[in-house]
Amino acid sequence: MQRRPELADTPDAVRGERRLPVTLTVLVAMALPFLLPEKLSLGPAWLIPLLVGALLIALAIGDPGRIDRRSRILRIFSIGLVLLLILQSGWSTTQLVLDLIHGGPETNDATLLFTTGALIWIGNNIAFALLYWEVDGGGPAVRAHGMPKYPDLAFPGQLNPQVVPPEWRPVFVDYLYLSLTNALAFSPTDVMPLAHWAKFTMALQSIVSVALLSLIIARAVNVFT
Repeated sequence: MQRRPELADTPDAVRGERRLPVTLTVLVAMALPFLLPEKLSLGPAWLIPLLVGALLIALAIGDPGRIDRRSRILRIFSIGLVLLLILQSGWSTTQLVLDLIHGGPETNDATLLFTTGALIWIGNNIAFALLYWEVDGGGPAVRAHGMPKYPDLAFPGQLNPQVVPPEWRPVFVDYLYLSLTNALAFSPTDVMPLAHWAKFTMALQSIVSVALLSLIIARAVNVFT
């Protein structure tokens, strides 16, 4: 078996990104179902976190340290983890929207409504951030070995290389920021979608965010009045 190069021999600018930020974010997403009303969780509250946790451990074992190992099975595990979180957030969002339209126990109390809505909104942003991070340029392990000539998502550092260090490339925090600003501004801010999948996904996130926030605010106003 060919020996992988030591990380110390690789310039810092082209090393795989650190696993800690994405791991902490996934742990937050795993905790969200336990904070939501039971009917807003897909199955038992522990089911999705258990599956996500198992995949997270498998990824850490299969590619310890920085994220830089290109592997088909690890890629499948990583995409599976993202899909599970998208499934959970999609289910929670759909159930809350239905309750906002038809009425539900968590929609009759403004404090509970705001808390539940905030948790689901956070879960959506995490799920979309992980999706951008995992799909853009073939994923973090592929990006660690070189950015594509034609990016799916154009970050400011790619459009204007003079403002970033040499060999700069986006890491998970950049995709988390993209997801947050897209959910708040309902449009691209500093990151431009170039690929069709990126345009569709960002448009979908904006639609989900504006629908969720507007319905929550409208219902809360009715409860208060």
